[in-house]
Amino acid sequence: MTHPLIPQIIDLATPVAAELGLEVVGIVFHTNQRPPVLRVDIRNSQQDTGLNDCERMSRALETSLDAAEIIPDTYVLEVSSPGISRQLVTDREFISFKGFPVSISTSQPYEGQQEWTGQLIRRDETNVYLNQKGRVIEIPRTLIARVQLDERR
Repeated sequence: MTHPLIPQIIDLATPVAAELGLEVVGIVFHTNQRPPVLRVDIRNSQQDTGLNDCERMSRALETSLDAAEIIPDTYVLEVSSPGISRQLVTDREFISFKGFPVSISTSQPYEGQQEWTGQLIRRDETNVYLNQKGRVIEIPRTLIARVQLDERR
């Protein structure tokens, strides 16, 4: 389940990233760790995302988060590049990676399984469509925990 502060953090982080020529591609708040870890994945659309991009984003976002006082307690901020094995989150990513091999994890079993692999067809308002050896599988978005590129295939 997504942490309730994530939408506010996205609203804050997106313009910070844009000012630096970067894009936020994912945010996860691991509150089960002490101190909690806020992980922000970024991408530089002009070139390979480098350590310098992560450092610039970390400094700028830390300043904005502290000023906004969204997170009341101590936390660790991690800014990184998701790399090729990353999760697909945005509509743009689902369009860009159409036809690519993906693995899908569901939060509970769907049609008897929780892990699905195949070629990404598309995503709409209600389902993610997967091609498994010529057979189209429709997986309800409400059950999907994660969709990521499957680099093993």
